[in-house]
Amino acid sequence: MLYLVLAVFGCLSGVTAVLFGFGGGFIVVPVLYRCLKAFHETGASPAAGSPAADSAMLIAVATSTCVMIVNAAAATRRHHAAGNVPWAHLFPLFWYVALGAALGALSGTQVPDQVLRWAFAAYVAATLADCLLRQGFMTLRPDAPAPQPLRHPQQAAAGTVIGTLATFLGVGGSVMTVPLLRRRGLPMRQAVAAANPLSLPVAVVGTLGYAALGQQADGLGAWHLGYIDLAAFAVLSASAWLGVRLGAPWLARISDRLHTRGYVALLFGVLLAMLFE
Repeated sequence: MLYLVLAVFGCLSGVTAVLFGFGGGFIVVPVLYRCLKAFHETGASPAAGSPAADSAMLIAVATSTCVMIVNAAAATRRHHAAGNVPWAHLFPLFWYVALGAALGALSGTQVPDQVLRWAFAAYVAATLADCLLRQGFMTLRPDAPAPQPLRHPQQAAAGTVIGTLATFLGVGGSVMTVPLLRRRGLPMRQAVAAANPLSLPVAVVGTLGYAALGQQADGLGAWHLGYIDLAAFAVLSASAWLGVRLGAPWLARISDRLHTRGYVALLFGVLLAMLFE
């Protein structure tokens, strides 16, 4: 039953990756966290009450960064083929996100499990408030200037912060990159498309970091590479790849208005999932 649940939500994470730029973290982290807690704390596993239960949120975040590689790469390929990726807006922001990702992976292992959970929820709540209360996200101003890439100092600051928080929380950074690029004047389809390649450095650096730093953790079980749950990764990544293929045909059918509202609705659903454990 555990892996059936993961397969369903893994497929959903693939759909959201290609349609909304969520590389999977906002779906994978809450679902995998709840599944791991249930599996290891109810006696359904020989390791009930084990270190895997105590580190459920950290394992969920680490596994999410690994799944994100599959989601972000597949979604980037689809968006590039459709001509949606605004490459001029991505560099050198891409490299600063990678730098921040290394810092986030290091700091994530130093924080208690419950702190990670509430940090994740606070992160989503702040983003929701920003999208709803500040102008420039829900609708583009009719008198807005043509989209312009961020200046270099802005790219350095924004990229480092995005990479750090995204890897720390296992969410890929789309929750910050999409609103950021949206407010630079990009249509929602291009802002979402840009979020996927920007998630790749978070995914790769975060995966390597959690795999290495988790070697010091004891008692997580044989099917772990550091803090990464390999069995969960296999199920989630295979079903996510299917989800990307299912979601891609809808890219050209969603209006900008519906796209923004769907993005906000999805954020709200994830927040509820984390608050009402």
